[in-house]
Amino acid sequence: MTGIAVTPHPRLSINQATIKYADLGTALRLTAEAGVQSIGLWREPVAEVGVREAAARVADSGLRVSSLCRAGFFTAPEGEERRRSLDDNRAAIEETAALAAAGAAGSAAVLVLVAGGLPAGSTDLRGARERMRDAVAELEPEARAAGVTLALEALHPMYAADRAVLSTLGQALDVAEQFPAESVGVVVDTFHVWWDPAVRDQIARAGASGRIASYQVCDWVTPLAADVLLARGMMGDGHIDFASITAAVNAAGYTGDVEVEIFNQAIWDASPASVVERTVRAFAEHVPL
Repeated sequence: MTGIAVTPHPRLSINQATIKYADLGTALRLTAEAGVQSIGLWREPVAEVGVREAAARVADSGLRVSSLCRAGFFTAPEGEERRRSLDDNRAAIEETAALAAAGAAGSAAVLVLVAGGLPAGSTDLRGARERMRDAVAELEPEARAAGVTLALEALHPMYAADRAVLSTLGQALDVAEQFPAESVGVVVDTFHVWWDPAVRDQIARAGASGRIASYQVCDWVTPLAADVLLARGMMGDGHIDFASITAAVNAAGYTGDVEVEIFNQAIWDASPASVVERTVRAFAEHVPL
């Protein structure tokens, strides 16, 4: 790809969700051609070609892997559904280890976990959170043995019912701190945490215990999309103060890749090459590392 006058920051990572309609091969090629050194992978496009082939393609690309998205969704009561979910998480741990091993030096064996929402018909938020914690406890020894970090991602409270009963970085840390830092950490995602008056203190807390496994950025744009899952925007298009949050993450000691992860229909509908170019420019302008 040509036409990018801005040199990509060496810590910039293109999360595959930002170029959702690009298959794995295309995503790897466009990222590398743009001079971006890292990519955040998603399980669905990896599954389309199989983990072994995906790992080979990652190795050929020369890119680092910043994370694998996503697993989790384990708030169901004990039973067949919960067991299926936990087995899927075990598979995701193996996938994470294989893809990180295939990536260039500096790749991170980080598996992003979304807690899951309330089970159908339930209003028991406390119980759902307890079951999520119990699932992490069951999976943590296997993650540690595989050299994988389970990265708990708190989602904005508007997703608490249907997607994530973890709503603040502090709640995610309350769970993560029950386990070794090398095997359970947290994701700091600007879209989900920017509103929280305690976020800078919680970022410092995460840094003090070495818990920041991933830093993800995108903007909060109003009015929100009708489907709030697709409400994310490109950096600079909305209301988030990236400078202060990034400064807090840096001060907390995080030196890993920074993923741009955007769920936005208009961005998905644009050509993936143009989105990568736009991302490089927006990151350089709005995310001061």
